[in-house]
Amino acid sequence: MIEIRHGSPSDREFWKSLDGHLSDAEFARKIRDGQAFVALEDGDPAGLLRYGLFWDSVPFCNLLYIREDRRGRGIGRAIMGFWEDEMRGQGYDFILVSTQSDEEAQHFYRKLGYRDCGCLLLDVPGHEQPAELFLLKDLRTNTQRRNER
Repeated sequence: MIEIRHGSPSDREFWKSLDGHLSDAEFARKIRDGQAFVALEDGDPAGLLRYGLFWDSVPFCNLLYIREDRRGRGIGRAIMGFWEDEMRGQGYDFILVSTQSDEEAQHFYRKLGYRDCGCLLLDVPGHEQPAELFLLKDLRTNTQRRNER
């Protein structure tokens, strides 16, 4: 059984095991602001999602990560559905995600109804990376609820 809940301070150790990008202070802020979710499979932590606000007004998924040994079981779909429902419930019209062009996640997002809306090319010496693809989902026209999936 998959359960999604808001993150809590007690998730810190699990969170750090999957997300090495977030400082302790930023983790605490994400928890405080309700911008972190944890996916549980049969009560065991299996994945996480954190988001922020792009332009301080558009929900943007900064990180979705499912433990490698738990992938392909619907956990990613469930946590994305939970986040989408939360954002729809808060009155947002659309949301954004991104992934590198050389990563498989772009196909996952498209299956969930996201569409390409642009890219970022980072070519600063020492920080080069493949194109970062941005994908958008209109929450007004895409109202399928997570429990109907």
